[in-house]
Amino acid sequence: MPLQNPPIASRRSHQSTHHGVTRDDPYHWLRAANWQEVFETPEALPSDIRAYLEAENAYFEENFGKPHAGLKDTIFREIRGRIKEDDSGIPSPDGPFSYNSRMEEGKQYPVLVRTGRDGGEETVLLDCNVEAADAYFGFGGADHSPSHKLMAWLADRQGSEFYTIRVRNLETGEDTADVVEEVAEGVVWTPDSRSFYYVEYDDNHRPFRVRQHVLGSAQSADTIVYEEADPGFFVGVDETLSRSHIIIDVHDHQTSEVWLIDNKAGGAPRCVSPRLVGREYGLDERHGLLYILTNADGAEDFKVATVAADTPDAANWRDLIPYREGVLILDVIVIRDHLLRLERHDGLPRIVVRDLRTGEEQMIRFDEEAYSLGMSVGYEFDTSTFRFSYSSPTTPSRTYDYDLATGRRMLLKEQVVPSGHNPADYATRRLFATAPDGEKVPVTLLYRRTTPIDGSAPCLLYGYGAYGMSLPAAFSVSELSLADRGFVMATAHVRGGMEKGYRWYRLGRREFKPNTFNDFIAAAEMLIQQKYAAPDKLVAEGGSAGGLLMGAITNMRPDLWAGVIAEVPFVDVLNTMLDDSLPLTPPEWPEWGNPLASQEDYDRIASYAPYENVEAKAYPPIFALAGLTDPRVTYWEPAKWVAKLRATKTDSNPLYLKTHMDAGHGGASGRFDRLKETAESYAFALQCVGLA
Repeated sequence: MPLQNPPIASRRSHQSTHHGVTRDDPYHWLRAANWQEVFETPEALPSDIRAYLEAENAYFEENFGKPHAGLKDTIFREIRGRIKEDDSGIPSPDGPFSYNSRMEEGKQYPVLVRTGRDGGEETVLLDCNVEAADAYFGFGGADHSPSHKLMAWLADRQGSEFYTIRVRNLETGEDTADVVEEVAEGVVWTPDSRSFYYVEYDDNHRPFRVRQHVLGSAQSADTIVYEEADPGFFVGVDETLSRSHIIIDVHDHQTSEVWLIDNKAGGAPRCVSPRLVGREYGLDERHGLLYILTNADGAEDFKVATVAADTPDAANWRDLIPYREGVLILDVIVIRDHLLRLERHDGLPRIVVRDLRTGEEQMIRFDEEAYSLGMSVGYEFDTSTFRFSYSSPTTPSRTYDYDLATGRRMLLKEQVVPSGHNPADYATRRLFATAPDGEKVPVTLLYRRTTPIDGSAPCLLYGYGAYGMSLPAAFSVSELSLADRGFVMATAHVRGGMEKGYRWYRLGRREFKPNTFNDFIAAAEMLIQQKYAAPDKLVAEGGSAGGLLMGAITNMRPDLWAGVIAEVPFVDVLNTMLDDSLPLTPPEWPEWGNPLASQEDYDRIASYAPYENVEAKAYPPIFALAGLTDPRVTYWEPAKWVAKLRATKTDSNPLYLKTHMDAGHGGASGRFDRLKETAESYAFALQCVGLA
């Protein structure tokens, strides 16, 4: 029998006072006092919290999971049928070998392989399906040594983003005795292949220290190379494509600092230019010259400067690509004779290639209303070829090699949709909604050409809007399942992203955060007004910081939505930003504000935080998803939000919380298991509009 009554979380008073304001948080108890231990050992979760989460899971399964199991399975099989299961990547040459990965039919994880540079017999380097067995397996990547004899590979077994590094002997196929545990993602080898650099977490799960591990030694003997004292900054390690320098990147969301280790001279890291609040920079190297992508000197949309590697301070930076307002430089890659930059202008991406010998430039762009573009060069600096990929909501991904010497494009791979796909059956549109302050908000649409645009179609509106992350107008095999059922699939490119330049990001953070919510609501109203969406069939979806967006727009306009899907939603913003022991809190104060130090920030966050603003009124159907070992959006945020909604809202609409008890921020680890989660969300959307 279905469970008729949802679980009701007990209320336990927990008062806190900040800036003279006392608040009672009756669901604070859902935050495990031993949360650090739970991330590493989920079994350590206190029994009363586990009982509540499992009761919510059982309620979801009885009332939604089982009744819609057939629909979920149908959608899952549709999406899986659009994926070429035995798919191979494109080989990337490095010295005597070409490295690649492939997916095998029926398997969840990649197989890493290599051949000779010009082809020949394939050698399997790492089969992640074997390593994963039946447990959670978060593959953290692999990096072969410069000698090509070893490979460091990383795996997370809990979903908590604690990785273990192992070293595989590529000549024997066996792992060595070297094991480095509980580290962040990423490894960089030294040129002699005798050691590697990695990043270590502090006690609060913040990447703060770079160590060097010498092969054959114990982890406890690893040398500290760099340690960051400010808990508001995260640390990463990389290397220049030329392999001349190790890069130690220290950053929060608005300020960065880079330290370099010369791979020839060795020695201690050297700071390129000391951190300056609000200044960001990153770099690459060529022939002793650093190429710096930065927003220094008021270059809000970034510029490219150069400086000698031996005198790198900002006082010596000289502009190479000057700042141009409205042209956002997203990425720069430097190879032997060329500088490649990925830009966004008028909301659309383009690649510009600059010949560093002559200064001449050429541009790569496409003509669709909306599309996505990416670029890469693989492992090698000494090359005259680079790779770019293109797709649009209607056009499957295509990958090209571009020969810089001849200007010739070579199509290397086109995404195959085994079950069939005709781009001509679908339409892609780019519309603009007018926000309350007059800003024009881009909205990307995908729908079947047979879908009536007369105000009767259901619509799924997706949004994010934080950290300057832009939502690409890319092809999705999943979205077709709703589009084929008559949905208009819409993406609102709200402020907080950088679709319209850095200014678009600046106007969606801190004191301007409400713009993100207003933009999304404006996009929804525009879709209804222009008859792309039925007024009673509009479903909203967002995850992580996009889950904050879901919580806010649900409080602000509950009448507007037929349903809301909130995946690992950041809904307890005020309490999280007040808790400086949590992994992401100090580094995220520049994004949201610091309510511990500023009453203005406290009041502003309190005014929109979804958990704080739940009211006694009718809410639409809501489906919230959480991950028990999630260090980014902790499981208790959606749990507290749902508990408070249950106790407060006045309607009888469905409210579900599903917590992955063995996964983190990204949900299930296998590619097919992830598809099942998507299918479940889509089944909920269909139920909300009466099509389940």
